[in-house]
Amino acid sequence: MTDILNLYDLPHNQLVDLLKQWGEPRFRADQLWQWLYKRKAPDFASMHTLPAALRERLAAETRIGGAEVTKERHSTDGETRKYLLRMPDGQLIETVLMEYSGVRRTACISTQAGCALGCVFCATGQMGFARNLTAGEIIEQVVHVGRVLEAVDERLSNVVLMGMGEPFHNYDATMAAVRRMIDPEALAIGQRHVTVSTVGLAPEIRQFAQEDVQVRLAISLHAATDRERSALLPINRQYPLDELLGSVRDYIDQTNRRVTFEWALIAGENDSVEQAHTLGKLLKGLLCHLNVIPLNATNGYKGRPSHPAHVDQFVEIVEEYGIPTTVRVRRGIDIHAGCGQLKASVMKGGG
Repeated sequence: MTDILNLYDLPHNQLVDLLKQWGEPRFRADQLWQWLYKRKAPDFASMHTLPAALRERLAAETRIGGAEVTKERHSTDGETRKYLLRMPDGQLIETVLMEYSGVRRTACISTQAGCALGCVFCATGQMGFARNLTAGEIIEQVVHVGRVLEAVDERLSNVVLMGMGEPFHNYDATMAAVRRMIDPEALAIGQRHVTVSTVGLAPEIRQFAQEDVQVRLAISLHAATDRERSALLPINRQYPLDELLGSVRDYIDQTNRRVTFEWALIAGENDSVEQAHTLGKLLKGLLCHLNVIPLNATNGYKGRPSHPAHVDQFVEIVEEYGIPTTVRVRRGIDIHAGCGQLKASVMKGGG
């Protein structure tokens, strides 16, 4: 099945070319595109506006994605759902749906099967790298969550590329998928409701600044000195803080958009008064926002989440430097909702 053409891998112009080669008029490609993205059709049989002969040929020579849900878990509060998807070649990836009060419905999606960057507290980093996902495999996760929500008359409002993998290590496929997400004629998600997260690949941050999109940028920081950050995020040895923050300044100058920094608070590791002051000085004056979240612990890392009193103290100090800070609520702890945790559990036989 892996060698059969995945229609989600084709941008609109290539879909037009394919059907033109088959002798179909242009409007058939437009109809098919609508079925794929606007109606999120799960199969060709449901595409009733297409001729039967075309549907039969599509079914014989192409596929609509191919990921299979092998595990699905719902948090006890009913606000988080996690899906373990098996790709046609057997690789497992994770997608999370988070529901917030009001109308916000967020999909957290993966861009790689595994990750090569080895961040010590991340379950995905602990399992290593398998392969990049294609643009279609990234898009298929968004479509899946969209179908789930539309079945109960709700709509996907936000997408964060914060699941398994480093999006900027799979830059071209990530950006191709992002463009499909924000395309008004495809998934039509508001540009500023899409966030791409990176652990700090400075060249790609500068490249991202040149893209003609309004998509948001988030950077996993987690430590405010090179020694401490390199111990948590090995990529810091290649792109230390001076180089990383230089690329961030260039990004802000180029786009005039605020950057979000992510900080996983680890008890006794990066939640001290000293770290808070060091971080405040590091980010002072930048057009940025800080997201802090107590660590979502993994079996492969001994660190534990910070005590609530230390979280409050840390935030209070950082805000003294004029940095807007939000404490993000941990979601889906009871269903292994952290990046890579459900896959790691299944691979170890934990179901």
